[in-house]
Amino acid sequence: MYAIIATGGKQYSVQPGDTLRVEKLDAQSGDTVKFDVLFINDEGSILTGKDVVSAYAEAEVLGEGKGEKIVVYKYKAKKNIRRKQGHRQPFTAVKILNIVK
Repeated sequence: MYAIIATGGKQYSVQPGDTLRVEKLDAQSGDTVKFDVLFINDEGSILTGKDVVSAYAEAEVLGEGKGEKIVVYKYKAKKNIRRKQGHRQPFTAVKILNIVK
C-alpha cells in the first residue's frame, strides 16, 4: 500500500515506515501530524478524488534541520556589480506511521 500526500506545496509518494524531509512544519519532535492524501493504491485498488476526502497519513516528527547550502551569485556584466548570497532551506524530518482510508 502506498499513497501520494501533499504538504508544503509538494507531493510525496509514501508507504508506512518511510522517512522523509518535508518543508518546515510548526510541530515539536515526537508530535504526530496528519497529511492530506490525494491518491491511495491498496494492492491494485486505486482510490482518488471523492474516495479519499476523509483519508490521511499519520506521521511522527523526528526533528528539524537545515539542508545543504546553496550559493546564489548575481552580477551585472561590465558594471562591476556583484552579489554573493547563501541559503539553507529548513526542513522537518518525519516518519510515516500509517495511512488511514
